[in-house]
This record gives sequence, C-alpha cells and structure tokens, in this order.
Amino acid sequence: MKQRIISGATLVAFVAAIVIFNSSFPYALNIVLSLVSAFGVWELITALGIQQRHFLAWPSVAMALAVPFCPDFFYFQLVFYIYTLLIFTGLLFHHQEVTFRELGVIYSMSLLIPWGLSKLVSIRELENGGHEMFYVILTIAAAWVADAGAFFVGSFFGKHKLCPNISPKKTIEGAVGGFVVNILLLLLIGFVFQSYYQGTVEVNYWVLAVIGAGGTLASILGDLSFSLIKRSCHIKDFGQVIPGHGGILDRFDSMIFVAPFVYLLLTVFPALVL
Repeated sequence: MKQRIISGATLVAFVAAIVIFNSSFPYALNIVLSLVSAFGVWELITALGIQQRHFLAWPSVAMALAVPFCPDFFYFQLVFYIYTLLIFTGLLFHHQEVTFRELGVIYSMSLLIPWGLSKLVSIRELENGGHEMFYVILTIAAAWVADAGAFFVGSFFGKHKLCPNISPKKTIEGAVGGFVVNILLLLLIGFVFQSYYQGTVEVNYWVLAVIGAGGTLASILGDLSFSLIKRSCHIKDFGQVIPGHGGILDRFDSMIFVAPFVYLLLTVFPALVL
C-alpha cells in the first residue's frame, strides 16, 4: 500500500504541474494524453500478444497519438478514416495471421481509449470565464478519488464482494465509500474554489454532487470493464509502469469512462455561475 500511495502522490504532482503551466504551455495536456493513450493501446496490444502484427500495432498506436491533437470533429473523422483504411487494407494482406476478434478488439479500443481521454481537452475548452482548468481538476478528481475512496474504504471495511467473478477485491462497502468520498471531496473543491475568488464566481454544488455520483458509477464501470479484458487475456495487470498501480490502463481505465460523462454534463449544466 505504501508504494501505491507514493505512486499516486507522484501522479497527482504531475497533474498539478500540467494545471499550473496550462496558461504558458497549454499543449502540455494534449501531449500527456497523447502519450498515455499510445501507451495504453500498446499495453492492450501486448496483452493480446499481437505486437508482432505490425499492420495492426503501429497504425493503432499512431491513432492513439493523434486523437488528442484533433481540434474538432472534422479532423477526428479524418484520422479515424485513415486509420480504418490502413487497418482493413492490412487485413486483406494478412488475414491468415490474425483473427477478426483480435482486429475487433484493437480497432474498438484504439478508438475508445484516446477518444475518452481526449475529452479532458474538450472539457478544458468549455466556456467558463477563464477557469477552464477547474473543470479539468473536477474530472480528474471524479475519476481518481472514487477509485482511491473505494480502495481504502474497501481495504478496511469491505466484506461483501461486488463482482467476484470479474474483480475479486472490489466490495460493495468500497463502492459506497467511493460514492461518499467522491461527492464530499468535489463539494470541498468547489467550496475552496469559490472562497478563493471571494464571491466573483459562484459554484453550482448540485452539479458537483452529480459529477461525484455519476463519476463514481462511470469509474466503477470503467474499472470493471478493463478488469474483464485482463481476465480474458489471463493477466493480472496491463504492465508495471506505475509501481503499486500496474500499467497505464490500470490507472487511467476509469478516466476513459468518466471524462466523457463529465463533458456531456458540463455542456448542459455548467458547474460555474459567472
């Protein structure tokens, strides 16, 4: 657990640096998400044991690298279409070397992983009076605090298994703890933010509570979904890049599901009243 805490603190410090330097170098977030997406896709390729299928591997990694830099839907469609052409052209020449199941998994995940993570960039671009990184912080917190809250509460109080056939260590008590801790911390972040600006910015606490509750559900769904993928690949973790946490996907699986939820919610119901 000590190693997990140290690694978690390092990740938080890294994210804090991106937030602090956003105004001077806004592409830092894009670069980080691009690299995380590419490493995540590569971990999945390795888990499936098809890293030698270059016609699948390298276009998929390139797709993951490119998506966080697509400024609008047109460029996203362009990148996705080129990727599709490359993958299926390669399949015509190598159809005896790879199964359609493997292609389907890589094809879908090379879309889902970078698309989900790149929603953090979309969240930063939402109109909120120049406080764009506040929304990014909320999203990251909604994903990681839910996971951390569930882990610690489940470690001390967990007795009833949540999904024993998919993730044996997850408990119902941990899930409930994740809900409570996530909502309370997001409300605290909102209170501190509003107090710092001394009334010039009003926080919608109902929206923060919904982000906390919905973010916890999305976080659990993302975690369990990728746990199911690991089970089908007969592996415990996607890698050992982050000590105590596993691979990139082991740490960012919840973010892939949480970021789109927060983006859609904030598009309709802003968390700040200016």
